[in-house]
Amino acid sequence: MSAAERGRVRVEAGAKRVRAYLAGELVVDTTRPALVWEKPYYPTYYLPAEDFRAALVPTGEVKRSPSRGDGQVHDVKTTTGGAAGAALRYPESPLEPLRDLVRLEWDAMDEWFEEDEPVYVHPRDPYTRVDALPSSRHVRVEVGGVEVANSHRPVILFETGLPARYYLPMTDVRLDLLRPTDLRTSCPYKGTAEYWSVVIGDDVHENVVWGYRTPLPESRRVAGLVAFYNEKVDTYVDGVREDRPRTPFS
Repeated sequence: MSAAERGRVRVEAGAKRVRAYLAGELVVDTTRPALVWEKPYYPTYYLPAEDFRAALVPTGEVKRSPSRGDGQVHDVKTTTGGAAGAALRYPESPLEPLRDLVRLEWDAMDEWFEEDEPVYVHPRDPYTRVDALPSSRHVRVEVGGVEVANSHRPVILFETGLPARYYLPMTDVRLDLLRPTDLRTSCPYKGTAEYWSVVIGDDVHENVVWGYRTPLPESRRVAGLVAFYNEKVDTYVDGVREDRPRTPFS
């Protein structure tokens, strides 16, 4: 893949067919997406302007980026509606590959597809790998000095850039100490997670447990299991207490 860089922004040509829909109408359909790392954690799609089916109407608003230049804000117009300010173009960007491309606000679209598969939250990073491996390692979890999980049947999920996560059968967890919460988060590799807090006496450890009831295919081995933020609890693996990792979730 070709690449261009300026500051912390990296641009690479992608090969997947990418489509976005709004109110049931096709907004863009391309086999020439660009992956742009505006942030170090995951890429954003920039799509060729000539592959848009919806109209892009300039608003006159300009958003300035020190790396990408002056971004011209556009409304996205379809035959039945649209999305205000949902498109951004950099026709005079210092990054030449961006000049003929359009950035869509991800959440302004109703559906995104990579090839024929729905994708959620953001594009999948081609440099991120997710492996969920069954293991016989002994995993214990303590919260506030109280054991809340003890299992010899973990599934260990290895995801690029994150610490190993220990997914445990719910029957190996003190379910009497868990309280469901309203928090839900989504991941393009795993799906939508639900959360629990751990309640020990008067102490509430909020949203330190999560699980995927119906994960995406590449993470199906963690279906019905739960994991603990090793950043916020004490995790013992084969009798050895692990250091709490430092991550954006700490």
